[in-house]
Amino acid sequence: MIDIAARVYNHTWKIDPIVRSVLDTDFYKLLMGQAIHRRHPAVQVTFGIHNRSSHVRLAEIIDVGELREQLDHVRTLSLTRGESTWLRGNMFYGKRQMFSPDYVAWLERFRFPAYHLEKRDGQYELTFEGPWVETTMWEIPALAIINELRSRAVLKGLGKFELQILYARAMSRVWEKIAFLKTLGQVNVADFGTRRRHGFLWQDWCIQALIEGLGETFLGTSNCLIAMRREVEAAGTNAHELPMVYAALSRSEQELSWSPYQVLADWQEEYDGNLRIMLPDTFGTTGFLANAPAWLDSWTGIRIDSKDPLEGGEEAIAWWRARGQDPREKLAIFSDGLDVEELARINARFSGRMRLGFGWGTLLTNDFRGLAPDGALDPISIVCKVISANGHPAVKLSDNPTKAMGPPDEVERYKRVFNVGPQVARRTMV
Repeated sequence: MIDIAARVYNHTWKIDPIVRSVLDTDFYKLLMGQAIHRRHPAVQVTFGIHNRSSHVRLAEIIDVGELREQLDHVRTLSLTRGESTWLRGNMFYGKRQMFSPDYVAWLERFRFPAYHLEKRDGQYELTFEGPWVETTMWEIPALAIINELRSRAVLKGLGKFELQILYARAMSRVWEKIAFLKTLGQVNVADFGTRRRHGFLWQDWCIQALIEGLGETFLGTSNCLIAMRREVEAAGTNAHELPMVYAALSRSEQELSWSPYQVLADWQEEYDGNLRIMLPDTFGTTGFLANAPAWLDSWTGIRIDSKDPLEGGEEAIAWWRARGQDPREKLAIFSDGLDVEELARINARFSGRMRLGFGWGTLLTNDFRGLAPDGALDPISIVCKVISANGHPAVKLSDNPTKAMGPPDEVERYKRVFNVGPQVARRTMV
């Protein structure tokens, strides 16, 4: 096993690049990428970084030269022969050849497009503009780079023994969480922590700990590279990006109101089984469920993200029952800012009432809270989201208004179209 503390002490980015493969990304990026490649190859999309933890002035912590070096390194990456073989021949969600020969051939030719970087008010303004199928690939690497460069900047001045103690304490914390999860019984957990991880080596260590500690109740990881190397399942479905772009491309308010369902109609033609998981909160869960077409009743399950998880779970159960479905046969995936105490609370409420899965993210792969002075290693809430599509502004409403994104006038228009009433703000930790 790698001595992470020694590696951090001795590292240079040429030995340990933050992103070391095209596959060092989340599985949902490839699943969505295939759908985009097939259906929307000409759509032009701009993505941008947004640090919701604005009190952390990233441009004053991360050296701009180091950031450019890491971003430029990503632009040199290409899919290796072994990685291509894994995509072509591996079984994902019980299905072989999940990815079409055309899409894998495109990935083999793919190179990350250019970026725009500048400093503004103590933050980095980092954007990616170009064909949607290309710019979408920047989201995960860009976030991983910023988070790890911040970690490296904080750790740079620590000595060998300080680093050994810091990582020993962090490892102990992760292992104690795993031991707690085991006391809950059959609780199915997947790693969703790539975007905001402390570092690649640390995420890999966490996954090895989950493999040993949880056994069969560890469902896998969203990180494709680690899934391939550790021979575990690659986990993921789709994200808010799809309805945000479809909505931005709408030519009328009628098209706008239908756009979240059009996303899932297209997805249904692409994938089946456990990939048919609704993510209903982009423009408000309650309105989405109220107006959902009947063919969504038979879908495998739902991901409950920005709404209070207990409220969201009860809402899903009531909706399935009203549609003549048995909630006990449905899958609910919870994924918003989870840690083990919240996971236990959700499990206690819904165990036996739905099939449950948990996407454990930032507080698995980046829980260094209190391990550095002044919270310098505490995780931050940072995202890379769609800003515009074909020149039209993109909007996200969310069930949590603190996560809303887009021009204020467009946000208000979307609220009217999707009939979103008063919302309760929830603290956004990650």
